[in-house]
Amino acid sequence: MVSGHLRTRHAERTRQRRSCIVASLLIAAGAYPMGVMGQIDCKKPLYLTFDTGHMEVAPLVAEVLQRQHVRVTFFAANEPSKQGDGSLGEHWAPWWRARAAEGHAFASHTWNHTYWRADAGTDAAPAFRVRPSAGSRAGQEFTVTAAQYCDDIAQAARRLQAVTGQLALPLFRAPGGKTSARLLAAARSCGYAHVGWSADGFLGDELPSERYSNQMLLQQALKNIRSGDILLAHLGIWSRKDPWAPAVLEPLIVGLKERGFCFRTLREHPDYPIWTAPKP
Repeated sequence: MVSGHLRTRHAERTRQRRSCIVASLLIAAGAYPMGVMGQIDCKKPLYLTFDTGHMEVAPLVAEVLQRQHVRVTFFAANEPSKQGDGSLGEHWAPWWRARAAEGHAFASHTWNHTYWRADAGTDAAPAFRVRPSAGSRAGQEFTVTAAQYCDDIAQAARRLQAVTGQLALPLFRAPGGKTSARLLAAARSCGYAHVGWSADGFLGDELPSERYSNQMLLQQALKNIRSGDILLAHLGIWSRKDPWAPAVLEPLIVGLKERGFCFRTLREHPDYPIWTAPKP
C-alpha cells in the first residue's frame, strides 16, 4: 500500500514537472506571454461566463480578457443591442469571430432570450409558457411545444457556429436561470444540458448601482468566490446606471489570480462533459 502511494505521488510530481517544463518552453518560444504560468498549471479553477446584453461594453470586456490571458464561455442570444442589428447580428459577427480565434467557448442563451414562465401540456406532450425579451414577439406571453423551445435553443447555437466557425457547446443557459424539471428534461432530449451559476458566482452586474456599488460588488466577489465556481456577468445591462463591466472585471480577475485561482472554459468543467452533439 505504501509503495503504491509513493508511486502515485511520484507520478503526480512527474506530471507537474513536465507541465512546468512544457509551459516554460512555450513561454520562451513566445507561444504564451510571461505571467500565464499559473494559469497553465492551476489547482483552483474558476469558470467565468458572460451572457449577452446591450453589447456596448463588449469591446472593452474583450480587451480585458485578452490582456489578462483569460478564456471564458459566452452564452449568446440575439438580444437588442445599442449598436447594430442585435447581439448575434451581422454588426457583431466580426467580434464573435475574433473571440473564437482567441480560444473562448460558446453556447446558447436561446435565440429570442426566451424566459420560461410555467409548465404546460403533459408529461407525454410537454409545453411551456414563455415570454421572450427579443424578437417579433418580445414582451408577449404564449405557449410553445418542447420542440419549439428546443429550436429556440438550437437557433442561437447554429448562428454561433455560422459566425465563429466552431460548434457551440451542447449546453444552454435559460434567461434568468428560470427552468423547471420538465423544461430541463425536454432540453436534454434534444441534446442540451443546462448551466446555471454558483451562488457566490453571481457577480451582481444586474443589481441597481444606487444600492450595490461596483466597489461593493468587487469586494464581495473577492471574499466569497471559491474554487470550482461558475461566475456570471453580462455584456451590458440596460438598467444599471454605473456599468459593472468592464470597470470591475479587470481588478476582479487580478485579485482572483493573486489568490491562486485560474480561469477555464466550460469545455473543461468536470460536470459538463461534451459527450454528445445536439440534434439538428
